[in-house]
Amino acid sequence: MLPQAIIFDLGKVLVDFDWPRAARRFAARCSLPVPVLLAKFLQGDPLVQFEKGRVTPQQFFDAAKRLTGFQGTYVEFVDYFSDIFSELPEMIAAQTKLRAAGFPTYIFSNTNILAVEHIRARFPFFANFDGYIYSYEHAAMKPEAKLYEIVEALSGLRGAELLYLDDREENIAAGAARGWQVILQENPAKSLAAMRALGLPV
Repeated sequence: MLPQAIIFDLGKVLVDFDWPRAARRFAARCSLPVPVLLAKFLQGDPLVQFEKGRVTPQQFFDAAKRLTGFQGTYVEFVDYFSDIFSELPEMIAAQTKLRAAGFPTYIFSNTNILAVEHIRARFPFFANFDGYIYSYEHAAMKPEAKLYEIVEALSGLRGAELLYLDDREENIAAGAARGWQVILQENPAKSLAAMRALGLPV
């Protein structure tokens, strides 16, 4: 069945990201080495709470200072934390072609407001979607069913009418359990081949 809308995860699907880059910059201004920063802060519970919208950016910054001894300003913190993204041009080109062909496209991401603001300001492609579903706006994270229900409500579509691309197996499995068509993104070439096999003009 030809899908009627395409749902894109953001990180590792439309943009790549580099947490070690952020950790190296933080390490120069705090008391923790890079591996500890990655485990305790940049990939730990503080980030989960932030991406569930349970703390504000200021509270996230305050937590960073407490946990890491960060000595920089809030502005420096936001720059270090947010400036980790780079475009995946093949996937962005595919989304552009799909939307031009009349297929609605959506971003569906576990993310936070600082990342969204940074990407929106830096990457023009980000404005060209029909809708956005962010974890921090709904106090839930994929693969929680609540977020998938919001995608269906926003798009007005169900089951195989939706095609979903994500780089995490557990997130893809939750979509497949709802009858969505799914593609596990391992690299852009494989994803594009799978989309073409479905008859999509990418």
